[in-house]
Amino acid sequence: MSQNERLIYLDHAATSWPKPPEVLEAVVHAMREEAANPGRGSHRMAVKASRVLFETRKQLAALFKVKNPNDIAFSLNTTGALNLAIKGYVKSGDHVVATAVEHNSVRRPLEYLRQSKGIEVTYVETDERGGLDPAHVREAIRPNTKLLIANHSSNLLGSILPIADLGEIARSRGVRLLVDAAQSAGLLDIDVQAMGIDMLAFPGHKGLLGPQGTGGLYISPDLELEPHMHGGTGSQSESPDQPTTRPDRYEAGTQNTPGLAGLRAGLLYIKSCGPSRIYDHEWQLTQRIIEGLAGIDGIQLLGPEAGQPRSGIVSFLVGKADPSETAFILDQHYGIAVRSGYHCTPQAHQCAGTSATGAVRVSVGYSTTTAEADALIEAVAEISKHYQ
Repeated sequence: MSQNERLIYLDHAATSWPKPPEVLEAVVHAMREEAANPGRGSHRMAVKASRVLFETRKQLAALFKVKNPNDIAFSLNTTGALNLAIKGYVKSGDHVVATAVEHNSVRRPLEYLRQSKGIEVTYVETDERGGLDPAHVREAIRPNTKLLIANHSSNLLGSILPIADLGEIARSRGVRLLVDAAQSAGLLDIDVQAMGIDMLAFPGHKGLLGPQGTGGLYISPDLELEPHMHGGTGSQSESPDQPTTRPDRYEAGTQNTPGLAGLRAGLLYIKSCGPSRIYDHEWQLTQRIIEGLAGIDGIQLLGPEAGQPRSGIVSFLVGKADPSETAFILDQHYGIAVRSGYHCTPQAHQCAGTSATGAVRVSVGYSTTTAEADALIEAVAEISKHYQ
C-alpha cells in the first residue's frame, strides 16, 4: 500500500494493524543480531536467541498471572495451541462440553476426534446476543466429561463469557477448563489461577500486537498433554523419545525468534499502556459505532446491547445487502477494511439468527481513532440508502 493510499483498518479481530513501531524494530533487530537457533548451541548468538524466548515467556507469564513461564509453550497461532490442547488431552470415550459460539479452531478438532476417536461433544447454546447461562453448562456435564471449552469473547458477537464462573463449575465437577483467548488476550484481565483456567490458548498477532506466526498455550503444571509434534528440541538429544521437560516437550523444531522478539515488544507496549486503558478505548469506540449504526434505517446489529461489556467487535447487516457486497463497497469506495461472511464460527451465526446470510464484522483496535469510527458510520449510512 502506497503512502498516499488511505486505509481505515477495522479488521483487528483477524490481525492487529499497524503494529507499534517498537514491534517492527524488535523484529529487525532480532534478524540482525539474534537470528541463531535458540537452545541449539552455546555460542553468543544462540544464547541471545534463547534469551529472546525466555524474556517473551516471562512477559506472557506476568500478563496471565502464570507462576512458571515454562508452563507456556509457543505455537504459530491460537489454532495450533488449541489443537495441542484438545488432541493432546481428550481420549476415546471422553465427553467434551463447548459453547456454540466457538471458532472452527475448536469445533473442527472436536469433530475430528468425534469421527476418529469416538468422543462425545455437547455444544451449549448462547442467547442471540452471545450471553451464556452457566447453569446450562453445569447441566451439560456428564460423569465422563473431561474438558470444558469456552472462548473468552466471541469473534462474531463480541460478547464476553463468564470464565470465572465456568472455572468454578469445572473445578467442582473435576473437569479441566480450556479457554480460547483469541479476542481477549491483551484486552481483558486474565488470571489463570483466580479464574480456574487449566489451559489458555492465545495469539500473538491480535491484541498482543505481535507479528503473525506467534502464539502459545499455557498448560497447568499438574496437567500432561501428548505432544502433537515430535522432533528436535536441543535437549535430551540422545533419547529417541520427546523430552519430558517443559517447554521443550511441546516445542519441537526451530522457533520463530524474530516473531517472538516482536511479540515481546508488543507485550511491553501493552504493559506500558495497561490492558484496562486499552479496553476502555476500544469499548468507547464500539459504543460510538453501535449508537451511530443504530440510528441508520435498515441496520441489524448483533451482539450485546449498547452499554454492555464487549470486546472491540461490532457485527451487523445492512438492509437486504449481501454482507460480502457491503464489505466490498466499504473497501473499494471508502477505503475501509472490514470482514464479511461466517467468520469461521457458523454455530454463533445460528445463535444470532444469521446463518442464512453471515454478517459484516467491524473490529477496532487501540490504534483506531474516533474519526475512523465516524467515517465508518457515514459510509454505512450512504450504502444503506441503496438497500432499503
